[in-house]
Amino acid sequence: MNPTLLLAYWAVIFTLIAIPGPDWAFIVALGSRRGNVLAGAGGLFVGYSAVGALVAVGVGALVARSEPLLALLTGAGAVFLVYIGIGILRGAPSSPSLERPEEPRRRESRHGDLVSGVAVSMLNPKGLLIMVALLPQFADTTADWPLPAQLAVLGLVFAATCGAFYIVLGFATRAVLRRWGAASKWISALSGITLIVLGGALLAEQVIRWT
Repeated sequence: MNPTLLLAYWAVIFTLIAIPGPDWAFIVALGSRRGNVLAGAGGLFVGYSAVGALVAVGVGALVARSEPLLALLTGAGAVFLVYIGIGILRGAPSSPSLERPEEPRRRESRHGDLVSGVAVSMLNPKGLLIMVALLPQFADTTADWPLPAQLAVLGLVFAATCGAFYIVLGFATRAVLRRWGAASKWISALSGITLIVLGGALLAEQVIRWT
């Protein structure tokens, strides 16, 4: 693949990833309430890798062109965002706890954070649309690589960049809150509210569109 084209692609996706959204709120919540940041970011990586694979084999474009299917995906994603947000609000710390050792129940919830990360990414219809619209623009039609292979690599680069970015964000959140532990419950609550508002907005958008 063309290294210059690949570098330009990476610059674009990094800019898009740096814009706050559901992934941000999810990871910041894990960082602020001693969730498993590595598991959550790993889940986002797995989810976006799967989305990239769907785009590479052409399924992503079919989903994007099917309004009922895209609406179903959007609705499911919106409901899940609201569900995650409510769970974060219910589990928000009532007092600073970042200095305490990790509790056994948090270790047990590692798989839950991983699954949640996968769901947040795979049920994010905007992530699918970004990949469908963006990846083909950076494929090199003159390269020896077949188009599906190029799209798979571009999707993997997107997923890996997401994983690395959100690991840094999650641990940066935790490091900051170690100094200002009193803000932990507020950051966690804000993350939960953000997910609920985003999910509600997506649901409202679909209701308005189909009524």
